[in-house]
Amino acid sequence: MQVSGRSPRVEPLLRGVGGNGRPSLSAVAELLKPVTWFPPMWAFACGVVASGVPLSGHWGLLLLGILLAGPMVCATSQAINDWFDRHVDAINEPHRPIPSGRMPGRWGLAIAWLWTGLSLAVATALGPWGFGAAVLGLLLAWAYSAPPLRLKRNGWWGNAACGLSYEGLAWLTGAAVMAGGVMPDLRSIALALLYSLGAHGIMTLNDFKAIEGDRRMGIGSLPVRLGVQGAARMAAATMLLPQAVVIGLLLRWQTPWHAAGVGALLVGQMLMMRRFLADPRAQALWYSGFGVPLFVSGMMVSAFALRGLAAGGAG
Repeated sequence: MQVSGRSPRVEPLLRGVGGNGRPSLSAVAELLKPVTWFPPMWAFACGVVASGVPLSGHWGLLLLGILLAGPMVCATSQAINDWFDRHVDAINEPHRPIPSGRMPGRWGLAIAWLWTGLSLAVATALGPWGFGAAVLGLLLAWAYSAPPLRLKRNGWWGNAACGLSYEGLAWLTGAAVMAGGVMPDLRSIALALLYSLGAHGIMTLNDFKAIEGDRRMGIGSLPVRLGVQGAARMAAATMLLPQAVVIGLLLRWQTPWHAAGVGALLVGQMLMMRRFLADPRAQALWYSGFGVPLFVSGMMVSAFALRGLAAGGAG
C-alpha cells in the first residue's frame, strides 16, 4: 500500500535535517558505508583474474579499479540512497546520519553529487571501458534511489539494478580494463551475469530488517510483496540456482576441480540456509555474515577457472 505524507513518528526523528552547520568526518564516513564497498571491489578483482592478463605491469590499473568500484561508485550509491531514504530510515534506522541530525541541512545530497563528480574524474584514468562502466553504475545508483524512477520501490527491479552494478558490471569492467579495453569473452560474460542474478537474492537479505518502514512508506521490497517466508524462499532459490548453472558450465569447460570447489561452497550455503529459512527476519544478518562469503568465494574460484583456460589457450 502506498503511503502518502509522513508518519507522525517520522517528523520528530528528522529534526536537524534542515539545520545549519557541517557534519563531522565520522558522520560522512558513516554515510558512505565502507562496509558495503567489498562486493564491487571483489567482483572487479574477479574480473581481473578471469581476464588471464598477468598482473605484472598492471598493478596501477588494479588498484585504481578497486578504488573506483568501492570508495567511489559504491560509496556514491550509499550517499544517494541515504538522502532519498531519509524518511524511511527515520523509522527503520533513526540512528543514521541524516535522520539523527548528525548530517544537517542538504549535506547528504551535496556529498552524493560531489562523489558522483569525483567518481567520473577517477574513471577517466581507466579508459573508455572504465569510464563507461562508471557512468552506467552511477546512473543505476541514481535510478535505484531517486525519483522519478526510484527502482527500489519495486524489489524485483531494485535488486536487479544492485546485483548488476555490484557484481556483473564490476566483473566485466575488471576483465575489460585488464585486456586493454577488449570485450570480455562469452564465458566471462556468462559468469558475470549468473553471479549478478545470485546477488539479487543477496540484496533481499538486506530488506528483512526494514520491513516496517518499507511497508509504511510504500517501498515494495520482496519481503513486503511476498511476505517473509515467500521472500526468504525466493532469495534462497535466486542465490543457489545460478551457482548450480555455474558448476554445470565449469564442467562443460573441462575444469572439474574448480567445479568441485564451487560445488563444495554451494553445499555449505545450503546447510546454512536451513537456519536462515527457519527464521528469516532473525537470521538474515547471520546468513549475510557467514553464507554470503561462501558465495563470493565461489566467484573467485570461477574466475581462476577462466584464468586457467586463458593460460591453456595461450599455450
